[in-house]
Amino acid sequence: MRQFYVFLMLGVLSSAALMSNSALAANPQLTVETNRGNFIIELYPDKAPKTVANFMQYVNSGFYKDTIFHRVINRFMIQGGGFNADMSEKETKAPIVNEAGNGLLNEVGTLAMARTGDPDSATAQFFINLENNQFLNYLSPDPELIGYCVFGRVLKGMDVVREIASTPTSNNGPFSDVPKSPILIQQIKLNAAPL
Repeated sequence: MRQFYVFLMLGVLSSAALMSNSALAANPQLTVETNRGNFIIELYPDKAPKTVANFMQYVNSGFYKDTIFHRVINRFMIQGGGFNADMSEKETKAPIVNEAGNGLLNEVGTLAMARTGDPDSATAQFFINLENNQFLNYLSPDPELIGYCVFGRVLKGMDVVREIASTPTSNNGPFSDVPKSPILIQQIKLNAAPL
C-alpha cells in the first residue's frame, strides 16, 4: 500500500510540474485599454524574442500610457505607440534588429513593428494588420525585401480594432491619416492569467 502511495504522489508531482511548465511556456497575453474599448493581444517570444523583449520593456515602464493610434488606414492597418495626443513624439530607446524572417506573416489581426526605410530602425511603434498585407512580409535579408516583423496577434477584441480603423481621419501638419478625434491608448498591461 505504501508503495502505491509513493507512486501516486510521484504521479501528482509530475502532473503539477507539467502544468507549471506549460503555464510558464504560455505566450504572454496583454490588454490594450483604449478610449474606444479594450482588446487582448498575444505575443510570440519564441518567434521574435528581441522584439517581444523590447515591447515588454516599453509596456513595463508605462511608456504606452496616453499615447495614441496616430495613423489609421481602414482596410490596411492602425499604427500607434509613439506619439502623444498633441502629436509630439515620445523619446525611445535604441532601435532593435529586424526579426521579420521568423516565419510569421502580416495577416489579419497580427501585430508588427513599425519602422523607417532602415530595416533595423524599429523602436516602440507598432501596427495591427487589418488585411492580409502580403507585401509587408519577409522575402529575403535584402534591405528592400526584409519586410516587417510580426511578433503577436489580436486574440480577442478585433471588433474594437475595426471600430478604431473606421474612424474619420485627416492631415495634421506633416502627418496624414490622423484620426480627427484622438484614439488614446490608456495603458497596455500584462494579464495575470491567460485566456
